Amino acid sequence: MIISRTPFRVSLFGGGSDYPKWFQQHGGAVFGFAINKYCYISMRPLPPFFEYRHRIVYSKVENVSEIDKIQHPAVRAVLKDQGIDVGMEIHHDGDLPARSGLGSSSSFTVGMLNTLSAMAGKMADKKHLAQEAIRIEQDVIGEHVGSQDQIWAAYGGINRIEFLRDGAFDVQPVVLSKARKDELFGHLMLYFTGFSRFAPEIAKKQIDNLDHRQKHLEKMVGFVDEALGVLLSDNRPILDVGAMLHESWQLKRELADAVSTPEVDEIYQSALDAGATGGKLLGAGGGGFMLLFVEPERQAAVAERLDSLIRVNFGPDDVGSKIVVYEPSGLENR
Repeated sequence: MIISRTPFRVSLFGGGSDYPKWFQQHGGAVFGFAINKYCYISMRPLPPFFEYRHRIVYSKVENVSEIDKIQHPAVRAVLKDQGIDVGMEIHHDGDLPARSGLGSSSSFTVGMLNTLSAMAGKMADKKHLAQEAIRIEQDVIGEHVGSQDQIWAAYGGINRIEFLRDGAFDVQPVVLSKARKDELFGHLMLYFTGFSRFAPEIAKKQIDNLDHRQKHLEKMVGFVDEALGVLLSDNRPILDVGAMLHESWQLKRELADAVSTPEVDEIYQSALDAGATGGKLLGAGGGGFMLLFVEPERQAAVAERLDSLIRVNFGPDDVGSKIVVYEPSGLENR
């Protein structure tokens, strides 16, 4: 049995510039971090004593005889792409719900690739993991997704990620003092809106609109280095980051009509009325998790106003995807 643990992520600034359609023409950059909430993938060759050849367990259970019959798109794509020719049992467990704006689909893909690599007796390189996950999702499955989630899932950490026109990327770790890091995370509140959505559909609308929203994206990307300048400064107030989040969210809402909903707008306005400085809906939009930037002394008021929603406490993950259980006994029969 081999088990991988892969983090989810929070993207603060620059989202949208990680779509190939954008960065292949203009370049792109994002700023954010991986969080200590995880996707777990457990995997083993399935003994040949069952009526089925593959068993996949996630929100549903699939018992199938052929890889082509697997309904889960990432499992089917990865197993076919990697040329797996033995029966497999794969279990997925997640700390947070899927389709919620935290990059869970990419964490799943990265975790699967990392687990298969360990099963083959190889230690996966983080860059290779990210590149392969991007290729699987964008080229093999053909989903309308960006390229940042896979990188945070593989690398972990607080990073500025730059996307180059030739398709390469550069991960630049952001080094903050402990005091500044604690201050940043002490101002963040994470809430589940209660609405899930299918991100690639919303992402496609944003991608289709990119040519008409160039100034929006350019300004949103500009916040990446502006926010970093605040965090790395000794004298700029951290509340400036919250104000940038608010302005960036207003711009993102205009990228496509499905990014926000009246229900999401109501939640966000309630948080502002209770004292939040800014915030955003994470991921492509439409639902999922909302991140709020709130001064510590105002958080009780915000929590009271949003008491019908589930709040998730979190911190940074500094490791990225890793193998947490490696018991290869029996793998030699692959």
